[in-house]
Amino acid sequence: MPDINIPEHLAIIMDGNGRWAKNKGLPRVLGHKKGAEVVRDIVKHTSQLGVKYLTLYAFSMENWLRPKKEVSFLMGLLEDYLQKEVVELGKNNVRLVISGRTHLLPEKTANIMDEAISKLADNNGMVLNLAISYGGRSEIVDAAKKMAELAIQGEIELSKIERDEFGQFMYNPEIPDIDLLIRTSGEIRISNFMLWRVAYSELYFTDCLWPDFDEKIIDNAFIEYSKRERRFGMTDEQLADDNG
Repeated sequence: MPDINIPEHLAIIMDGNGRWAKNKGLPRVLGHKKGAEVVRDIVKHTSQLGVKYLTLYAFSMENWLRPKKEVSFLMGLLEDYLQKEVVELGKNNVRLVISGRTHLLPEKTANIMDEAISKLADNNGMVLNLAISYGGRSEIVDAAKKMAELAIQGEIELSKIERDEFGQFMYNPEIPDIDLLIRTSGEIRISNFMLWRVAYSELYFTDCLWPDFDEKIIDNAFIEYSKRERRFGMTDEQLADDNG
């Protein structure tokens, strides 16, 4: 796509699996299964376009409240994805990281996840960040706890903690702020997702349910993203000066 700005960090709230299945008279779990298949194509496409970081909201802290059978199915789906796709991810030079309270995951799921991360650790292409057992508020709370613990131990001075320093306590702090956030299914909210990193993100909402999501929607989102002027709190004059 010539003359299109490619976001360095793209994040997607993958919403609508259950509604997709309901609309077709199918069990919710089949919507999740179809949604997992879409992930494969989107990871490959965004990697080829030059996205450096792709964060997918795969399983939220609130999802633990869903029926046990559905949660169990989702964990199994995650296990299958990590086991089956690790070879394809490797071919595309993708590195895998996880963001979230992973200690809450079943032991089997955690072991499979750790194995996939290890196998892809040496790749230097796009970073696929799966937000699993994740909540934006939980991430900030966990960061504050880490910081407080170091402060109690006398290893940091609270008076010297500012935005950048605090950010180093977030999950995977090497991952930059989100440039473009896409949400599917027509819902216009961010649902406790990456609250720290979406501070100045561009937002793109589509009515498309996640199982119907495709490369064309990604391309259209990037075209729209390219038309936007990101100010980061500055004026037009300041932006003009910064651009030379």
